[in-house]
Amino acid sequence: MSVVIAKPKKTSTDYRSQWLDTWKQFVKHKGAVVGMVMFFLIILLVVFGPMFYTISPAETNLRARNQLPSLEYPFGTDNLGRDLLAANLHGGRISLAVGVVAMLISLLVGTVVGLVSGFNSRLDGILMRITDLFFALPRLPLLLVIIMLYRDKLRAVFGPEAGIFLLIVLIIGLTSWMQTARVVRGDVLAIKEREFVTAASALGSQNNRILWLHILPNVLSPILVSATLGMATAIITESALSFLGLGFPSDVPTWGRILFEGKDYLTITPMRVVWPGLFISLVVLSVNFMGDGLRDALDPRLRSKG
Repeated sequence: MSVVIAKPKKTSTDYRSQWLDTWKQFVKHKGAVVGMVMFFLIILLVVFGPMFYTISPAETNLRARNQLPSLEYPFGTDNLGRDLLAANLHGGRISLAVGVVAMLISLLVGTVVGLVSGFNSRLDGILMRITDLFFALPRLPLLLVIIMLYRDKLRAVFGPEAGIFLLIVLIIGLTSWMQTARVVRGDVLAIKEREFVTAASALGSQNNRILWLHILPNVLSPILVSATLGMATAIITESALSFLGLGFPSDVPTWGRILFEGKDYLTITPMRVVWPGLFISLVVLSVNFMGDGLRDALDPRLRSKG
């Protein structure tokens, strides 16, 4: 008489323990903790700040133009007397929204391409050549050409602000997915040869089920790290486009737009470009620190040492 020993299934407690171990490893990274605190403080500031600091960024006061920081105007004013603190708070909302949405688009495209390419050998060559083609394209000139061609059309359909927002997040997201695709593909190529994938295939599971239920959860680590880096890249790209005068219209403040409008007044009010530059630098720095912490926390070799 043979005795069959059933393997214990992973319970919700096991998964909670894994996430708890990941969190413990994450908080050991001091830079990641500092970056996380800094990032969420900036989010709280730009999301809830305008609720308390109710001055409109479009309100002009020619008598108070080009003011230095003071109690009345903490960040000073621009050449039209507009409050720079209000402009930076409202501009932060748009810049962060662009970064998040563009990052999600990039992550979605890169993850799908990487999963399909790594799992399906017949499509691997085609998808990787397309990825190489996007890598070879000069990104900034391409973005400039696309904006010049479609900016007015989308403005007419969706309005000046929504049209530019859709255009910018789409072109940034659709031109920055390649690194995620390559990283995910490499992990899929290694994971699909492991025993649990072979067992699922032998039990008759369909390829789609194996791909989305067995392989995808095991490549979340590089996806999460790519998400943090993708958001930083998107914010910098939007700021660069706005600085070149091809981003949002002049009545829509973003950090890049404030930099663009303040560059001609450096000798009069230099703080006008310091504040948005500081916000951009702090967000990108904090997101990169968080990405480093996530990479270390999700590395099983480092987790086993903790």
